[in-house]
Amino acid sequence: MNAINRTPNHSSFSMNCRGKLTDLSTPLIMGILNLTPDSFSDGGKFNSEKNALLQVEKMISDGAAIIDIGAQSTRPNAEFLSAESEISRLGSLISKIKKQFPETLISLDTFYAEVVQFGCKEGIDIVNDISGGNFDKKMFETVGKKALPYILMHVNPTYQSMHQKLIDSDIILNLNEYFSEKILELEAFAINDFILDPGFGFGKTVEQQHQLLNEIEFINFGKNPLLIGISRKSFIYKPLGKKPTEIIEETQKLHLKVLEKGAKILRVHDVAETKKTINIFLNR
Repeated sequence: MNAINRTPNHSSFSMNCRGKLTDLSTPLIMGILNLTPDSFSDGGKFNSEKNALLQVEKMISDGAAIIDIGAQSTRPNAEFLSAESEISRLGSLISKIKKQFPETLISLDTFYAEVVQFGCKEGIDIVNDISGGNFDKKMFETVGKKALPYILMHVNPTYQSMHQKLIDSDIILNLNEYFSEKILELEAFAINDFILDPGFGFGKTVEQQHQLLNEIEFINFGKNPLLIGISRKSFIYKPLGKKPTEIIEETQKLHLKVLEKGAKILRVHDVAETKKTINIFLNR
């Protein structure tokens, strides 16, 4: 790593969401909406349509520009759902959010191409695939045809191995190799609008995740916008002996660090607190 130019890249980016250009020069907040009964920190709270819509309204009011909707938990030992089960759990919520909050972008958290197709009909703006196209070989083709921005996350190759600590080389070099290969695949399917997600909480040691936080400006050398998702992650709360909901202060300090290193989207549970952090960053 010593040969790398360590000057942070604060380039401005944008993404084309259904013909609407979204500017990323000011960092955006992506609010997490889990429709799952078994999510690690808020499972069951928002898996009714009424509660979900109330939570969306609160997150938008608190400063979220994007709502990330997920119907399947990907925590360790979570229940594995089929595409049909995800679609059933999503129901008509996407279209109802779009109708009620037309200016808010909706990201669909899924690794199924079939669920992306359903989401497109309902009005999604972004595809957030934790599998990097690994769990469904039709994903890249589908996203390319739908011409939606794609969030490319770093993860191990299979669903069964996604939480195993398999990386024994330098974490930054490993991620850069992964992203370089995946970006070529994306471009082959005419996907040119993508955001990179280092995959915090997926198959990485505590030490590797802190190295990522310290060196995120070197992920793909700052050539693409970065999404950072560290909200309520165990590498923060477990070493402190705290619960996922008890690390807001520690998380915001880390959010400020990654904003200073060029992060463009923060994927979070605690929107109001993150909005304050972004304001501090912008007013420095």
